[in-house]
Amino acid sequence: MHIDELREYCIQKKGVTEHFPFDQVTLVFKVMGKMFVLVGLEKWEQGETTVNLKCNPDWAIELRENYQSIKPGYHMNKKHWNTIVLNSNDINDAFAFELIDHSYDLVVSGLTQKDKEAFKKL
Repeated sequence: MHIDELREYCIQKKGVTEHFPFDQVTLVFKVMGKMFVLVGLEKWEQGETTVNLKCNPDWAIELRENYQSIKPGYHMNKKHWNTIVLNSNDINDAFAFELIDHSYDLVVSGLTQKDKEAFKKL
C-alpha cells in the first residue's frame, strides 16, 4: 500500500479530516474531531510503513497474538491502540482496510450524542 492509497481511503470516509496536531510529520485522521489513524510520514518515507489504529481491547490482544506485524500502539494507550506494519507478509491491503474500518467504526460508535447527531447530518 502506498501512502496516497492510505490517505485516499481514510479521507473519503464520512466526517473525516486530516491534521498534523503533534508535529509536521505525524499525519492524523480524525472523524468528528476524534483520532482513528496516525501515520509517521518521516518513518514511512524511510520504509517503516506503520499506522496506529484504534481497536477493541479484546480483539487487539487477539490480533497481537496472531500477527507478527501487529504490536501494542507505539506512544499510545496500548489497551486501545495497535501499531500495524503495512506491506508486510501477514497484513495484506484488504486486511489493513478492514482494520482501518474497525478503528473508524469504533470511534464513530463512541461519539457523544451531540456529535452523533451532527455526524448524521453530514
